[in-house]
Amino acid sequence: MGYWLAGFGVTGVDVAPQPRYPFPFVHADALTFPLEGFDAVHASPPCQAWTMAQRIRCNDHPDLIAPLRDRLAAAGLPFVIENVPGAPLRDPVTLCGAMWAGLAVYRHREFEVSFPLTAPTHPAHRARLAKMGRSPRPGEFMHVVGNFSGAAQARQAMGIGWMTRDELSEAIPPAYTRHVGHALAAHLTAPGECSAVAAD
Repeated sequence: MGYWLAGFGVTGVDVAPQPRYPFPFVHADALTFPLEGFDAVHASPPCQAWTMAQRIRCNDHPDLIAPLRDRLAAAGLPFVIENVPGAPLRDPVTLCGAMWAGLAVYRHREFEVSFPLTAPTHPAHRARLAKMGRSPRPGEFMHVVGNFSGAAQARQAMGIGWMTRDELSEAIPPAYTRHVGHALAAHLTAPGECSAVAAD
């Protein structure tokens, strides 16, 4: 959504069906999906291998960052790889919900990009954070992870009005990709005629 707000046409690609995806969607593997015809690629490989829950539960999850990076570099397109802090990204830029008025999440996500990108000012985390899994009280920021309660509040906190609870728990606020999209448009020579593919 953020890339669309920044002026791009967006096509989503995922190995799992996404019936609520708001843009054209292709049910396919991002590691083999053809990239011809696109001006840029955003990839959000599964983050479970790098999350705190993984460290606690010791589950086995694939690392798809390295093969995606190799594929995107070989394609020669401007690219973005987004993931959680601790993921093996190269020189990532960190974005947080506190950087945007109107968001109520401290949702740090890292972006490895092949074009210039700077982060907005990262203000101190002054708002109290609701307990994990619980709905926030007035003035509190929210944890939007796992089996949390308060999907309606999470939609408002993240600036995402259309997702289910499970979708929200894996999403990033569109403000993040709108910011990245503006930097990408500035990098490209004809931003008004560009299209992007988002691979989850």
